[in-house]
Amino acid sequence: MSKEAAVRAMREARYNQRAAAPAAKPARAAARATKAAEPVAPETPAAPPAVPVVEGLCGHRSMNGRSCTREHGHAAKSHRYS
Repeated sequence: MSKEAAVRAMREARYNQRAAAPAAKPARAAARATKAAEPVAPETPAAPPAVPVVEGLCGHRSMNGRSCTREHGHAAKSHRYS
């Protein structure tokens, strides 16, 4: 038996086991429905962290939180972060 055939047979066996025991599914669905029905308080968006503004610098923020150290309005396409 090839590896693919063995995997396919195991998948079918799991499918047949799950199909034979349908009693567990309604309980899970009911639990999800009660969770979804509970009112949830809306979260207030967190304020962004304060960014120190240095006069004359670009200040563009990278994904990891670093700031560009080139001059404000620089013509270069890339930023220099530190």
